Amino acid sequence: MLKGHQSWIFENRPAILSTGTIGGPFEAKGNIPEAFDTLHEDMWLNQDSWEKAQQKMLEEAIQTTLKKARIEKENIEFLIAGDLINQMTPTSFAASTSSIPFLGAFSACATSMESLALAASIINAKGANYILCAASSHNAATEKQFRYPTEYGGQKPPTSQWTVTGAGCALVAQNGTGPAVTSATIGKVADMGMTDPFNMGGAMAIAAADTIEAHLRDLQIDPSYYDLIITGDLGHVGREVSFDLLRDRNIPIESEKYVDCGITIYREDQPVLAGGSGAACSAIVTYGHYLQEVIKGNLQRILVVATGSLHSTLSIQQKAPIPCIAHAVSIEARGEHL
Repeated sequence: MLKGHQSWIFENRPAILSTGTIGGPFEAKGNIPEAFDTLHEDMWLNQDSWEKAQQKMLEEAIQTTLKKARIEKENIEFLIAGDLINQMTPTSFAASTSSIPFLGAFSACATSMESLALAASIINAKGANYILCAASSHNAATEKQFRYPTEYGGQKPPTSQWTVTGAGCALVAQNGTGPAVTSATIGKVADMGMTDPFNMGGAMAIAAADTIEAHLRDLQIDPSYYDLIITGDLGHVGREVSFDLLRDRNIPIESEKYVDCGITIYREDQPVLAGGSGAACSAIVTYGHYLQEVIKGNLQRILVVATGSLHSTLSIQQKAPIPCIAHAVSIEARGEHL
């Protein structure tokens, strides 16, 4: 299963049976509203805190995924999920209500592909029959923790990004007709010495480039193998920086085949500055949009490289550089083979 230094090949080709995607009112006005199973008109979701609203979205994503697969939660061996909030409390509380054995995963905004890679690895090794993997975020909860209370109304530079309000979940199984998870590359923590939390895309660019380079090297393939290489939430700034880094490393990725979830999710005229971010960003865009393109036959092979900024409020106050991570997972149409 190990290929090269940091990649896995999933010879048994675990299947993604179903997905569930939930979003908020701002996402409903975005570029891909059809990617969501449920869109809420109120960011509170009838809860008394932003964090509880985030918990409810994750619970809904899990319920939707199970309902679409027509599988009872008692048949699920593990839930692998995480979020951005301290101690991942929205995810932990959602795991409590779901009563599914739980593995918490934290790679910030790269959590979606970390959880999918781990789920596929366990399934591939026959350590489970069904695993749910998920990630969530909430704009107001994240703003409150990492930046300023929303009531403050602070100005942000154009390098800033908008945290997605939503949750995305996928059900990975031993067998099925859905798209296959064929490989994964686990990223290394890297930083460019940047300390500005309002330019996470620029900070995460090196992690994306490192992981893409490692994936192609380990699997001994060319970027043209994939119809699309999809980064998580670099936004406009990070996407351009990472593309330049790849070009400097002589990795020939075609510009039109190098896309970003943080750019895909919102319209150009929405006030998101450099683009979208948040743990839900890559989960929703991958499971609700690009995976559906694979199912429809419009795409055959995609590489999703979710990116995460691993700083904390404390590390930023101490002027520490921002450590970043990127995990890559390849998803292919059922008939495709590496």
